[in-house]
Amino acid sequence: MIIIVVNHQLFHSLHQLSRFLTKRANQALQPFDLYSAQWSVIYALKMKGTLTQKELCEYLAVEAPPLTRNIQRLVKKGYVRQVSGEDKRQKKIELTEEALAEFPKWEQAIMSVNQELIANVPQQAEAQLEELLTGWLLAISEQEGAKDE
Repeated sequence: MIIIVVNHQLFHSLHQLSRFLTKRANQALQPFDLYSAQWSVIYALKMKGTLTQKELCEYLAVEAPPLTRNIQRLVKKGYVRQVSGEDKRQKKIELTEEALAEFPKWEQAIMSVNQELIANVPQQAEAQLEELLTGWLLAISEQEGAKDE
């Protein structure tokens, strides 16, 4: 029974941390009329290049309906565009020139808030946390991939 309580508390803490980080990212992006969910799409496209909506869903681990809404909002703002892929039914999403020009400002806002949030964490603990989270995410991704096969 103790293990269940510890796991419950661990996941509750992770959820609370995630909500707090999202709130702070939203505050940092507010001057640019962006939200963290939109930033996630922009950042993924900047790092990975043009992706299909399905690839974005998988990479960001989000459901299609909210991702579709965020893509539509980003299209209206002129930050992303949808282009036809080899298969006409498949739309690829890419950043516009405007988004590429604005990206450094958005990234700086996020980097500043991230630096502020991690400032009191010792460097060794930060490295350990990075290693733990990256390993955990990889393990979960592999499990999910095995389920899909």
